[in-house]
Amino acid sequence: MSGGGERPELELVPETALWTLWHRALEARRPDAVLHDPKAVELVDRIDYPFAERFGTSGARAQLQALRVACFDREVADFLAREPRGTVVCLGDGLETQYWRVDNGRARWLSVDLPESVALREDLLPPGPRQRYLAADATELGWAEEVDRDREVLVCAQGLLMYLPPARVRSLIAGCAERFPGGSLVLDAVPRWFGRLTLKGKVRAHGYRAQPMPWAMDADERDKLRTADPAVVSVRDVRPTGGRGLLGALLPFATTLPPLAARRPSVTVLSFAERPSGA
Repeated sequence: MSGGGERPELELVPETALWTLWHRALEARRPDAVLHDPKAVELVDRIDYPFAERFGTSGARAQLQALRVACFDREVADFLAREPRGTVVCLGDGLETQYWRVDNGRARWLSVDLPESVALREDLLPPGPRQRYLAADATELGWAEEVDRDREVLVCAQGLLMYLPPARVRSLIAGCAERFPGGSLVLDAVPRWFGRLTLKGKVRAHGYRAQPMPWAMDADERDKLRTADPAVVSVRDVRPTGGRGLLGALLPFATTLPPLAARRPSVTVLSFAERPSGA
């Protein structure tokens, strides 16, 4: 199964952007989907690319991907309920369609990605009046100067940090903590056993091989993220909910019972200290 007739410049864009897009759309097509993402379905239908041949059609894999994405959506929706005019910063956004799933009509959105990815995003997902796309290296933190500090800020690093060296992950967390007092960062991590497999090139599906993931974190190690910077004042686990079928039945056990609970992929929210009075 391929997409539609549009043939954008895909050669320079990380294939992971297409992989995640495909699995969101695959799940969203189901009548009992755990993630409703019509924009992802629309994009897959428009793009001339052999998605199914390249990535496969595993329903379980699509549901797992959708459940992970839903964790981020839930955190963003909660943030916008508290701060309706806040700013959501999405790092390494690729072809993520979160804006079209959870936007409240008042928030501002900043998408930061490498130039080739931003060019593709502008072509396929033109920004609206409250969206801005910025071509920049998310780890360099220059993008932080583009964020309105008079608004509350939530930073999302979805499907990004695992591809970075551990030192860059720590510096990115520290940089966000220092630049956004009172803000939060939502991130995801793969467990260490999975990261090791990617470094050996052993994670494959059809014609796709997962890119090396040098940063990995077991779920029970999340409190170590506090050591990135003193301004990281709380660390919270975000567990997937609402799974379907056998996967849905097993999910509560996989997220709570050892040793599975410690060796699973994780989504974590870091909260940052408020700026001291008079600072």
